[in-house]
Amino acid sequence: MRALIGPLVLTLGLTCSPATLAQTPAPAAQAPASPASVTLPPELDRVLRDYESRFGARDAIGLARLFVDDGWVLSSGRPPIRGRDAIAAHYATSGGVLRLRALTWAADGRTGFIVGAYAFGTGTPDDGKFTLTLRKVDGRWLIVSDMDNGNRPQ
Repeated sequence: MRALIGPLVLTLGLTCSPATLAQTPAPAAQAPASPASVTLPPELDRVLRDYESRFGARDAIGLARLFVDDGWVLSSGRPPIRGRDAIAAHYATSGGVLRLRALTWAADGRTGFIVGAYAFGTGTPDDGKFTLTLRKVDGRWLIVSDMDNGNRPQ
């Protein structure tokens, strides 16, 4: 066994000397790639565009109207919010440039969902992700629940 170890150590020493190791850069830590966006059918895309528009206009009442009467907002680090009045109050001091993009979706009959990512501003990386559960009411998709959380560690 000793006869085999000697040549192995010599070979490793020649190919992996301390000088060689010191000159080899460590692989760069790469952030995970953000999932690609998907195209939504127009009636589901309208939900995201209306949300962006109302949020950007600081229209808390209009934003709350995108939800069913007893809808939910489930934001990271906050208690659940239920009902249009509470949702409007929640968004009363919010607003600005918001970009929403879909990562996946499904719809069947009167129910559906969108999983997506959001960013505050244009041309910026995603700040977080969200899920919207949806219900079709009188031919129009409304939000049953909006759950989001940020990408930054807490």
